[in-house]
Amino acid sequence: MESPTPPPALPSSAVTQDEKTLGIVMHVLCLVGFPLIGPLIIWLIKKDQSQYLDLQGRELLNFQISYFIYAFVAFLLCFVLVGVVLLPVIAIAMIVLTIIGIVSAAEGKVYRFPLTIRML
Repeated sequence: MESPTPPPALPSSAVTQDEKTLGIVMHVLCLVGFPLIGPLIIWLIKKDQSQYLDLQGRELLNFQISYFIYAFVAFLLCFVLVGVVLLPVIAIAMIVLTIIGIVSAAEGKVYRFPLTIRML
């Protein structure tokens, strides 16, 4: 895991309303049932056109992949009853952190998700 340094800050004037909207859409797609595919499609289309959406998409995809790995491990640990406690905690964390990400995207900021493995 990389050090928890925040992503480079972009001036709020550098982020357009369209970029903020697409950032919000990427997070909302995670809540409505498209956790990897929705943000991945937007990120792949817009990453070369917008530094903000590139940072937002990378952070969100890293978060989603990391927490799916954690959920898979917790699922495997259900056989020794530890995962029974971990799975709901991970699910709640994913929902709460995604909502925090939506609020940050609405402000034109890139939220740095905790406990995320930086792969992209």
